[in-house]
Amino acid sequence: MPALTRRISPWFFLLVGIAVIGGVLCVVAAGAQSEALAITGIVLVVLGGWAVSLCLHEFGHAIVAYRGGDTSVAQKGYLTLDFRRYTDVGYSFVLPLIILLIGGIPLPGGAVWINHWAIRSRAWRSAMSVAGPAMNLLLGIVLTALVITVSMPLVLAAALSALALFQVIAFVLNILPIPGLDGYGALEPYLPASAQRLGQQVRPWAPLVLLGLILFVPGVSSAFFSGALSLFGAVGGDTALASTGYSALFFWR
Repeated sequence: MPALTRRISPWFFLLVGIAVIGGVLCVVAAGAQSEALAITGIVLVVLGGWAVSLCLHEFGHAIVAYRGGDTSVAQKGYLTLDFRRYTDVGYSFVLPLIILLIGGIPLPGGAVWINHWAIRSRAWRSAMSVAGPAMNLLLGIVLTALVITVSMPLVLAAALSALALFQVIAFVLNILPIPGLDGYGALEPYLPASAQRLGQQVRPWAPLVLLGLILFVPGVSSAFFSGALSLFGAVGGDTALASTGYSALFFWR
């Protein structure tokens, strides 16, 4: 098995730095009582933090795949947290940021190519699929814990709460058993061959159909977001703070 690289990409640290700068602006805005600074800080925290979480989501897939037998992920650079290594940077990194800004939906992209045949068992394949959304949920829990336990300005708490909510929504969305999403990937190894073939056929467009239903069908939208908000509250999230951060992110509406 090739050695695990310990080098983290400087590009990942750049994304972290953007989020940190946003956090500093949030703190400064609280003292200066500047709405413009507050909005700028919240936007940088949420977008920078979401970009960081995209990298961590794919790292979750890759590290479990590596442990499960697909050592090719090391040669592909997937373990360096470098978004430039992804299969399609536009689809996997830029598009999710655009969708977040336009529709408020945190949709992870299909960023890393895994050699499923190299993974040693169905259980490892399922774990590999679950690892990505599990990373989002873990990030959501950590962020809500920070807001609860650390004294901070309201502006920063709102930014972190909005980012935490997006992590939880991403988990709920991606864990659904829809072809093309990770929830289906966790089930696929245990499905009969005929069902797997059908899943392969609908995989390219099924997530887009789901996204359209969530965005444009009120009943589906309310059910989806109600479930996500319930989970957000269950992990300690403050919906009022998250709503404040959400409103600042979409200040032009």
